[in-house]
Amino acid sequence: MRVIDRRLNPKSKSLGNRQRFIRRAKADIREAVQDALKRRKVSDVEGAEKVRIRARSVREPSFSHGNEQGKRSYVLPGNKDHQVGDYIPKPPSGAGGAGSDGSPDGEGEDDFVFTLSKEEFLDVFFEDLALPNMEKTKLAKMKAFAPARAGFSSDGAPAKLAYTRTMRNSLARRIALGRPRKGEIQALEEALFRAEARGDVAEATRLRALVEALSEKRRRVAYIDPLDLRYRRYEMRPKPTTQAVMFCLMDASASMTEGLKDLAKRFFMLLYIFLSRHYEEIDIVFIRHTSIAAEVDEDTFFRGVQTGGTVVSTALEEMLRVVEERYPVDDWNIYAAQASDGHNFSDDMERCLQLLNGDILPMCQYFAYIEVVEREFARSRFASQLWAGYRDIDDPRFAMRRASSPGEIFPVFHELFAKSSAA
Repeated sequence: MRVIDRRLNPKSKSLGNRQRFIRRAKADIREAVQDALKRRKVSDVEGAEKVRIRARSVREPSFSHGNEQGKRSYVLPGNKDHQVGDYIPKPPSGAGGAGSDGSPDGEGEDDFVFTLSKEEFLDVFFEDLALPNMEKTKLAKMKAFAPARAGFSSDGAPAKLAYTRTMRNSLARRIALGRPRKGEIQALEEALFRAEARGDVAEATRLRALVEALSEKRRRVAYIDPLDLRYRRYEMRPKPTTQAVMFCLMDASASMTEGLKDLAKRFFMLLYIFLSRHYEEIDIVFIRHTSIAAEVDEDTFFRGVQTGGTVVSTALEEMLRVVEERYPVDDWNIYAAQASDGHNFSDDMERCLQLLNGDILPMCQYFAYIEVVEREFARSRFASQLWAGYRDIDDPRFAMRRASSPGEIFPVFHELFAKSSAA
């Protein structure tokens, strides 16, 4: 007997079954999620993700009779050799039954493809991580209220009078009611004057009556009526304070190979989608540097071909410039991640430490430095110039790790943002 729940899912009623399946296949799903991460762009977190799971992880449980006890009768169609009560000898070894040999025709079981929603994808990925527990993160879920334009109203303070909208209403009303224009009445008055000068009494009488009628109508239809008045209307709307900006600083000098840049990209991707789970609004700023630094777009950041020497302080100075121009410290939660192979101009370290300790770390929520190195140097005790300088920084908002292969990026990220270290 097999018990399989294949009910439809009206109004998400089988959501519990879906969650149980995810928990059961968690190990395979986590591995598939990490593989999917390698193919995504840094800011590409809006869609669902198809993950491939090994078939053995999703086999449906089944119930069957035990082989050790009970009586069982079988009806085998087409039997001409045996009668009830006959003993059937056990086949010799290898002559039938299930075995471990491969199928000669190449048959097997395909992997199971399962689509995770965006929320499920991120829940699996970040279930053990948390932001560092700093002052601004405590305020991250608070709402600040600010006045915002909300159309127009027919009453309000004189200072909020909307002149353009009021005059537009006045003009529409005067046109609809046929209010005579002043020039039209003046033309009739001139014609009346000429008729009186000619002595044409009948024409003068007609024109005088017409002028009086139009003047009376002009007085009745006011130029501006209280119905025309419109005032600018404001209402208090919640302003999100859960906004953050992430600065990605990457060394693009000649020593940074494509493999090292790929490691940096994966780390930046993890950091971006992690922050997007905590903040309603998040900006990402890419800064690429050699001996000079510049803010660039994502494609240039990872695929630019310009290279040169290495002066790390230029990237830190560029970050300060962008913060001063676009991201007020009181309104934005500022994060930074720096990726480098550790090389730097020898006389530049003092300037780097001065910028970090004096300007950048006091305004940052968190600053993560990841040093990407080739595999052959991963276990070397040699400390690069940046590593040797940064390890003397004593600040809870600063952390640094090393990575030499794609498989180390996720563990390194877990170490930087583990809940135990963020508490």
